[in-house]
Amino acid sequence: MVKNNSGRFARYIGIDYSGAETCRSSLKALRVYTAEPALEPVEVLPPPSPRKYWTRKGIAEWLAEQFSEDKPTLVGIDHGFSFPLRYFEVHHLVPAWPDFLDDFQRHWPTDEDHTYVDFVRDGVCGNGAERTGSPRWRRLTEERAGAKSVFHFDVPGSVAKSTHAGIPWLRYLRRQPGARIHFWPFDGWDIQPGKSAIAEAYPSLWKHEFPVEGRTPDQHDAYTIAAWLRQADASGALQRALNPALNMSERGIAQDVEGWILGVG
Repeated sequence: MVKNNSGRFARYIGIDYSGAETCRSSLKALRVYTAEPALEPVEVLPPPSPRKYWTRKGIAEWLAEQFSEDKPTLVGIDHGFSFPLRYFEVHHLVPAWPDFLDDFQRHWPTDEDHTYVDFVRDGVCGNGAERTGSPRWRRLTEERAGAKSVFHFDVPGSVAKSTHAGIPWLRYLRRQPGARIHFWPFDGWDIQPGKSAIAEAYPSLWKHEFPVEGRTPDQHDAYTIAAWLRQADASGALQRALNPALNMSERGIAQDVEGWILGVG
């Protein structure tokens, strides 16, 4: 149990993501847990509707509501937030994350109602053929974490599909009127006190620290993210995680282009 409540955030949200089907599909693998400094993580169910489980669109809209509240919140989501520098070089893109978000959504419109990731991969819609990558390309943070490439589709433990489905929703959140969200580390390594933030999480780093207690793997991943954020904020480990030991070149690439997985040293 966390006893030190001196952290900077008032709420912690962990999201286990899925890139299956469409953004309006009710997916059992989409799970959300929330915690507060004095409260253990609990699962958040979607608003009442004919859909039993969360949808990607529903989660994005719900997050926008949470971020609009005057309650500093830290969100961890387990999909890639960007692509390797090699992708930008091959496609002659400006090495800047906000520009990448717009360019990616134009080619991979996976936030549209009837669009599967596989529809774009197969050329049915979008223009994914113009913005592909090799599974041999990995971001520096993926190399450090031992994580799979964001282009490594169709293998166990892959985050490629969830990444290609989730990135347009980061763009959606960033474009919300009056958005006061710090996208870490793209908006800087330090998060200003009182501000809410969203970061890429990798529950495999931490899930063995927390008993499963009857949760499904998807539930436990979301629980783990919220639990670790809460625990790390109270202990001071979060501040260290927000400023990993990188040289100047690595920090520049991560902040401007590739992003970073929270908790990877």
